[in-house]
Amino acid sequence: MSIKMKKSLKTSTLALMSVLIGVGLSACGTGTATKQSSASATPSAATPAATTAASADPKKLSGKLVVYSAGPNDLAVKIQKGFQAKTGVEVEMFQGTTGKILARMEAEKANPVVDVVVLASLPAAIGMTKSGLTLPYKEAKGADKLLPAYSDKEGNYFSYSLSALGIAYNTKLVTTPPKEWNDLTKPEWKDKVNIPDPAQSGSALDFMTGYVNKNGDAGWDLFNKVKANGAIIAGANQEALDPVISGAKSIVMASVDYMTYASKAKGEPIDLIYPAGGTVISPRPAMIMKASKNTDNAKAFIDYLISDEAQKLVTDAYVLSGRSDIQVQGRPSAKDIPALQVDWGWMNDNQTTVSQKFTQLFKK
Repeated sequence: MSIKMKKSLKTSTLALMSVLIGVGLSACGTGTATKQSSASATPSAATPAATTAASADPKKLSGKLVVYSAGPNDLAVKIQKGFQAKTGVEVEMFQGTTGKILARMEAEKANPVVDVVVLASLPAAIGMTKSGLTLPYKEAKGADKLLPAYSDKEGNYFSYSLSALGIAYNTKLVTTPPKEWNDLTKPEWKDKVNIPDPAQSGSALDFMTGYVNKNGDAGWDLFNKVKANGAIIAGANQEALDPVISGAKSIVMASVDYMTYASKAKGEPIDLIYPAGGTVISPRPAMIMKASKNTDNAKAFIDYLISDEAQKLVTDAYVLSGRSDIQVQGRPSAKDIPALQVDWGWMNDNQTTVSQKFTQLFKK
């Protein structure tokens, strides 16, 4: 890889990488690598050919595909199996948070192996695109159905799904949940609030940066007051949520919504509200790497992510569809969530500063 490309990858990792490098990769933990053969894959429901047609006939594809994917873990595995069953392509998948994926790519920059990257942070995808690391795929099947605000018109990244950040709460401990972010500064929530670590969670980082982008100094005033009220950073999304489910804590600020709804569906004492004043919707972009050695398979995988079949897997996991024509059952749809109108370009340029300032605030 050229010196220019090496510098580009380092630039594209944004705040997540600067935090990770500062604390050492050991702080990230180990991701999950899964390898499924086509023989063991379980086919999903049939999908209309018009939606799922790949850049090449799926029956003629062969070989392998390397995918790095930010969860949800079960959804990523189902997509992996569904694609293998449809194409016969062997998918080697590494699963981890956005931070872990970017750390792995940084470690492999001299000899990149990944074909498709799926992140939980749109600014990171914008950064990688600006750095020239992505392969445009303007002919992606069904891309015209994706919400245009979250995908690249030149085909560098495709936000096939979305999540939103809310206030999750234990329904046994909380009878009157907070309605706004500022409510978390009140005495009744003293020492009862967890916050996901933006160094590990791309969606949490999107929230912190988006909230500051929209509110400026008032955003930092909120974070300072929440910290003064005893809120703590508690690991990635699931690590922040589990103590609330168990009752050790009462609230998660900036909880990724699909985890809460999935836990609620299992009967856990958990629910979530979106503050009326607005929250950040965090896209989950997928992109083909310019260094990919399996571009036909990579293009077919992008087509599959957008297809009816894969989108059914997305919504079954309580994740928001990235398509404008699909409504979600059992949870609010994107159009029903009060979303802050953030500047994704500004977020891409300022995530390092926001992340470092946020991390230092909570280390005090």
